[in-house]
Amino acid sequence: MSETTHGITTGAVARRLGVSPTTVRSWDQRYGIGPAVRADGRHRRWSPADVAMLEEMCRLTASGVPPAEAARAAKRRPRAGAAAAEASVVRLAESVETVERKTPPLGAPTGKANRAGPGGGLPLGDVRQECRGLARAAVRLDGPAMEGLLQEVLAQYGLVTAWEEVMVPTLHAVGRKWESSDDRYVEVEHLLSWHVSTALRRAAVTGPPTASSAAPVVLACVPSEQHTLPLEALTAGLAEQGLPTRMFGAAVPAEALDAAVRRSGPAAVALWSQARSTADHSLALHVAGTTFGVRGARTAPLVLLAGPGWLGRTPAHGMIRPTGLREALDVIRRLYGEQAGHVAG
Repeated sequence: MSETTHGITTGAVARRLGVSPTTVRSWDQRYGIGPAVRADGRHRRWSPADVAMLEEMCRLTASGVPPAEAARAAKRRPRAGAAAAEASVVRLAESVETVERKTPPLGAPTGKANRAGPGGGLPLGDVRQECRGLARAAVRLDGPAMEGLLQEVLAQYGLVTAWEEVMVPTLHAVGRKWESSDDRYVEVEHLLSWHVSTALRRAAVTGPPTASSAAPVVLACVPSEQHTLPLEALTAGLAEQGLPTRMFGAAVPAEALDAAVRRSGPAAVALWSQARSTADHSLALHVAGTTFGVRGARTAPLVLLAGPGWLGRTPAHGMIRPTGLREALDVIRRLYGEQAGHVAG
């Protein structure tokens, strides 16, 4: 409780964030990313809300946002009181316990699950048994437990089931809980996302070997889009089927995406947009119209408009909007089957 009342030192903050104390002090001096209250008017004492602001700064800079811009964004986040933060952690842990008592095992029929009662229950809904274990480990910040659970789920049920029925429900539930509680702590969601990403990337590199001569699938987030986990799941799913991929990650600039498509000559391009504000239809049209190959036999990639940002408009020629991971994998698998049939004929 003393940490809530008096705050923690710069050294302790640095150790918690995995950066040097010099970096923390530099951010305070250069960008005003400092504690709201200083002990004796001089010494930095960081409250939980201050640490949350620094965590946001770390997240943004790690994703490529310039430090000055990241600082402005981090400071716009309202500062939550330490007591409210601690109470939210307790409520979230209690909510997970409630869900644990009411959630059926993985083999239970869909729609038969008991739901957490009204009020502060973690909004998991009809979920698999593994979701509650993963959520509890996330609340405890138990990285090894999360890693073990994710490996077990992938090995036992495969990529698609693990993603759709365990990873996504848990991620959504944790995210909604923090938003609804008006809590600015994001360490649970960040740690869970990191371990999900690690599990997906491990699955992507341990799949069967792919034919080096086959046209790949290019996967990229549109400019300004930072959400990569769904594309990482698609990459892992394609690797599980032995299909070649080129994953370019978050916020790929238009010029870089154009160069990637032209240089790799892909069979398909998956463009992820989480929100309508990032969905760039002109860029998607440009990619769909990019042709390559020898004269007289030029081809263009199939463009998959992936993510909720593309909703509301009918896909143009050469595009398709899959409803989820399973459909995206089916579309791409059929595409490679058709191409193989054409070559054989």
